[in-house]
Amino acid sequence: MLKHSSSGYCDSINNRLIKEDTLKGSPQRTAMATVGGVHVHIVYHSPGVRGRVIWGGLVPYDQIWVAGAHQATTIQLNGPVKINEQELPAGTYAFFIIPGRDQWTAIFNSRYEQHLTDEYNPKEDVLRFNVTPEDHEETPRLTYAVDGVDDQSGAITFLWEKKHIHIPFTSIATK
Repeated sequence: MLKHSSSGYCDSINNRLIKEDTLKGSPQRTAMATVGGVHVHIVYHSPGVRGRVIWGGLVPYDQIWVAGAHQATTIQLNGPVKINEQELPAGTYAFFIIPGRDQWTAIFNSRYEQHLTDEYNPKEDVLRFNVTPEDHEETPRLTYAVDGVDDQSGAITFLWEKKHIHIPFTSIATK
């Protein structure tokens, strides 16, 4: 089940209920779900496409990006999970992406209170791995979702413009 808060305007744009995105700001949004006893809580700012070239334009290829707008996107876990065969302990993390033309690097960084990438330091990365972006129908406003797949596993989904990535995870929290 797809669960994310309804920042009414963003959802209305993404669902084509509002035909033209005229909001110049990037509203704060949240996405969350509990999977296998682990609550995953994402806070991010949602920029709009608004006719701009996103990948290789507004978001340059091969450079660190805050995966949202303004403050770093944060992902909080109240229990440990396994992502890409690596354990990510309970905690709050800044989430960054380095988009490439064919592969992206996803990064969980220990310094979660950052403005854009101004204070980003790769020495503070807790988990870093490659993901392959996939084509997707246009999502005018950046959106995250947390989906449960079964009792112990789920995925964090990032959607914006005509790309999306899925980050599968498995709860390793003890019950």
